[in-house]
Amino acid sequence: MTGVVTILVKIDDADQRLDRWLKRKYPALGQGRIEKLLRTGQIRVDGKRAKSSQRLEPEQAIRLPPNIDMPPPDELSAPGVVRERPKVSKADAEMIQGCVIYKDDDVIVLNKPPGLAVQGGTGTERHIDGMLDALQFDVEGRPKLVHRLDRDTSGVLVLARGAKNAQRLGDSFRHRNARKLYWALVAGVPKPAQGKIDMALAKEAGASGHEHMAANEEDGKRALTLYSTVDIAGDRAAWLVMWPRTGRTHQLRVHCADALDTPIVGDGKYGAAKARLVGDGLSAKLHLHARSIELPHPSGDGMLKVRAPLPFHMRKTWDFFGFDPEARVDPFPRD
Repeated sequence: MTGVVTILVKIDDADQRLDRWLKRKYPALGQGRIEKLLRTGQIRVDGKRAKSSQRLEPEQAIRLPPNIDMPPPDELSAPGVVRERPKVSKADAEMIQGCVIYKDDDVIVLNKPPGLAVQGGTGTERHIDGMLDALQFDVEGRPKLVHRLDRDTSGVLVLARGAKNAQRLGDSFRHRNARKLYWALVAGVPKPAQGKIDMALAKEAGASGHEHMAANEEDGKRALTLYSTVDIAGDRAAWLVMWPRTGRTHQLRVHCADALDTPIVGDGKYGAAKARLVGDGLSAKLHLHARSIELPHPSGDGMLKVRAPLPFHMRKTWDFFGFDPEARVDPFPRD
């Protein structure tokens, strides 16, 4: 590559983060170099400066500087050598295939384990995005991520098979046609037992420099959650079912901790010591599970409805408190 190049985003690549798109197209690019090129304006989207987290849209023009496909001079240990995407290990392939709870020609749905990141990042080498080659099965091409879950949240994760299905599913999430339902165990008992939380949220710098969300009615984006208490364990804990009406980062975690004053058990980030429960068999892991989802099937044929069983640590906690993990407590509200 000898001069400035402009590439139009294909529909196949829509809704990807800009940095993920760059790494797939130019495997020799490291995150640090991407950030520097963006910071100095050498990489632009539709002529404007961009951030690595920006989501791409079809037909956007990505402006790239000369020689982006070569490492910088101080990294030229093997000029011209391009790294291939690492192969999925046999153990990871078997693990991720075992997470499949629904599959057809257009969609794959996983029950994501807690502790497994959906996408990579600084210090995160093992993630679902790096295992998608193991989920091709009988369809050519790896499936595509269309939404995300926090690393420590378990449950329903929808993948698209093919570019058109990715666009249709992505549209459903963007236009809020996907109804997601979560189960959580919180420390304490919410009052009232059911209701609506309408608390705007904004990003702020955390103590360790990591992303942190906080209530901010002046500068934040509106975040709306419906919730209902299913069962309680005295005044120690409560089983909540929650329907997020918006999709803000860490929305449910902040709403439980700040609006209800009952943080999700295991959520040290937002609940600190109050999020810890002491008892035999009680796990310190986050007790937040994407229980089910309902959204238009990308084929146009009806609705896709999938439920995910509780992860092991939450099943043990449900047993400890005598909660029924098979209870039918997840109708979707229509208001």
